[in-house]
Amino acid sequence: MRVAVVTGAGRGIGAGTAIRLAADGFAVAVVDLTQEQAAETVQTITDKGGKAIAVGANVADAESVKAAFAKIADELGPPVVLVNNAGVLRDNLLFKMSEEDWDTVMSVHLRGAFLCTREAQKFMVEQKYGRIVNLSSTSALGNRGQANYAAAKAGMQGFTKTLAVELGPFGVTANAVAPGFIVTEMTAATAARVGVDFEAFQAARAAETPVRRVGYPDDIAHTISFLVSEGAGFVTGQVIYVSGGSRG
Repeated sequence: MRVAVVTGAGRGIGAGTAIRLAADGFAVAVVDLTQEQAAETVQTITDKGGKAIAVGANVADAESVKAAFAKIADELGPPVVLVNNAGVLRDNLLFKMSEEDWDTVMSVHLRGAFLCTREAQKFMVEQKYGRIVNLSSTSALGNRGQANYAAAKAGMQGFTKTLAVELGPFGVTANAVAPGFIVTEMTAATAARVGVDFEAFQAARAAETPVRRVGYPDDIAHTISFLVSEGAGFVTGQVIYVSGGSRG
């Protein structure tokens, strides 16, 4: 049974992805800030007959990440799939944005993806096989009030393309998925921050999306499922926008 690691998998897109990969036959390391935050996703997977463990880790801390991957390799086996999904929002207009807001977003998204990938690639190179998927966003194209998040998500695309070049000779692919508006606790928090009812917020986004609906974690999980499959071995260095046709 091959091993997949999904960060930020306690809820939202990460949880949906972990559940989908377990259904695909992977043993899944469900990584979140604490084991408790990962427990519900693990329970969902095991209740369906899948195999998963909860791993607590701060992806922005090198020692925490190193310990997490040692635990994963010891309890499940060497990972061959990594989904860098962990993320946070600290939205604000540039003139109101604090240095802490900037640094926090950069640390979790970019530093976190770097540290996790650096650990995971050791196992992948050794096995001459691997799949890395990084979560970008349509916000990478620019979004009001998200200078930090947009910069981080654009950075994920450059990071992905470089991984594809460096790791390709070792049988490892690297791709990015850029979701549009997805119904999660994070987008609900965004609606609350701007003082809009979440149902109305979704309706407005659906109206401006070509397929006339909002997205759900399963929409992203299906795309990731393909990218980490055997059949996607000739797909690397790509950014796939899963946004219902919306580019922003």
